[in-house]
Amino acid sequence: MALPPYRWLVHLVAWLGLDGRGLVIAIPYAWMLFFFAAPFLIILVISFGAVELRQPPLGNFIEWIDDGYNRFLNIKLNLINYITLFTDDLYVRAYLNSVKIAAISTFFCLLIGFPIAYGMARAAPSIRPTLVMLVILPFWTSFLIRVYAWIGILQNDGFLNNLLIGLGIIDQPLVMMNTDFAVYVGIVYSYLPFMILPLYANLERMDLTLLEAAADLGCRPIKAFWVVTVPLASSGIIAGCFLVFIPAVGEYVIPDLMGGSGTLMIGKQLWLEFNNNRDWPLASAVAVILLMLLVVPIVLFQRQQAKAQGT
Repeated sequence: MALPPYRWLVHLVAWLGLDGRGLVIAIPYAWMLFFFAAPFLIILVISFGAVELRQPPLGNFIEWIDDGYNRFLNIKLNLINYITLFTDDLYVRAYLNSVKIAAISTFFCLLIGFPIAYGMARAAPSIRPTLVMLVILPFWTSFLIRVYAWIGILQNDGFLNNLLIGLGIIDQPLVMMNTDFAVYVGIVYSYLPFMILPLYANLERMDLTLLEAAADLGCRPIKAFWVVTVPLASSGIIAGCFLVFIPAVGEYVIPDLMGGSGTLMIGKQLWLEFNNNRDWPLASAVAVILLMLLVVPIVLFQRQQAKAQGT
């Protein structure tokens, strides 16, 4: 007699010896295993393969060989994809340009987001929820629609050029679309809330009596901001920078729609390898290196933070 589906789950939990607390802890680990680790392992395996007609090109990487005397396991790993990434100038420039654009965009997000978050944290408690809602309000609209809206603003006959010409500031339309400037505008606009929200959460909890104490000791407001406010907001600054920098490095939509063919970023190159060139192994290698590029600094930073807290 077949058991209902939930009974199988009950028997599996009992067989694993998990209690209620262990089951709660196991759920996020299972989620990460099936939706992060397993897809990454598939991409990793494909990255060591060669171009094949079938998609995905999962060849026979592991096979048993019997020479009549011995039987041994043969593992075939094709390293040409990773060698290509480190020797081909196209991919090297794509990685470096992606890091550069993401770093500059993160800097401008911090430059714009910190005053906004500081003003929200110092606003009256009754209006803070409204201000937070205004920050997250763009997420209620499709990401593509917001990007296309900026295309309408920045193009040669768009709103911004028409406004500047109408005010007499310029005589000819400024070329803003299909440039790095448009990419920076799109990334900063799209990811600015990811910088504001952690900064606001950090600044809202700051003890204002520390600023009063600094003022009583003769510290000027600007100096108090740098020696009191900024260090106390460092965790929010770091969190916001990571939340902006990590997705900006692999951004594809904004460089493709607003940057044109001249903008070289690794996310766009990854899409071209998968879809246009149909070179899944090379595209998988690009994805693996990109993940390593982002994960390693985060892990090192977390370890440093754990050591600092331990001391």
